[in-house]
Amino acid sequence: MAMSRRKWNNIIIIACLMMIGTLTILDNRTKQLPEDALSLFDDNAPLTQLQMQSEWLNKGESGWQCASQVLNCAEWSKAWAELKVSALAQSPELFSSPKELMIQVATSPDGLVWQFYPEQGLLKSASGNWYEIPPSLRHNLEPIIRAGS
Repeated sequence: MAMSRRKWNNIIIIACLMMIGTLTILDNRTKQLPEDALSLFDDNAPLTQLQMQSEWLNKGESGWQCASQVLNCAEWSKAWAELKVSALAQSPELFSSPKELMIQVATSPDGLVWQFYPEQGLLKSASGNWYEIPPSLRHNLEPIIRAGS
């Protein structure tokens, strides 16, 4: 049984509306932070320095400063300073290699080495604890580097 052009158009319209509805629901759910998400840094122990490979950021007297090749210093520093994470009860399955982070907070003169898995949104602390970064907070956690640097 052949369908008329009008029926095909109606099917296409309905399919498009269903897809838009599905994408809207997914977008709304990924914007919300999980209930168990807590700040990684707080007022008592704020982030003062972070180094990811050769890129770095530092909170000085006049605000955040970054390596000269970092183009998104303000967004990058804000993303890390305001980062919220959820603790994981067990080690996740890993499918990517980590980036090493040197993190220093105001209350500790020594930096701690963490592992950051940007593709999976995971952090592993220096003490071996695992944290998941909500999808809505992952987009500015890596610096944008000037070409040719």
